[in-house]
Amino acid sequence: MLEKIIEILSEYTEADKEHITAESSLAADLELSSLDIMSVVLAFEEEFGIEIPDQVIKDFTTVGDLAEYLETK
Repeated sequence: MLEKIIEILSEYTEADKEHITAESSLAADLELSSLDIMSVVLAFEEEFGIEIPDQVIKDFTTVGDLAEYLETK
C-alpha cells in the first residue's frame, strides 16, 4: 500500500520516490500546497474507489497519516 501511495505522491511533487517515506511531511518535505493535497486526495479516491471526507483531509500531515487512513478503508 505504501509503495502505491508513494508512487501517486511522486506525480504531484518534485521529490524523488526514493526520498519519500511514511515520515515525510506533505507540506514541509514534499512541498505540497493545500490545493496539491486536494488533488492528491482525488487521485487516491479514484485509485482506491473510496471517498475521503473533507474533515479528515486536514488531519493528513505525513505520508504515514495517508497510508494509515487508506489501509483502514
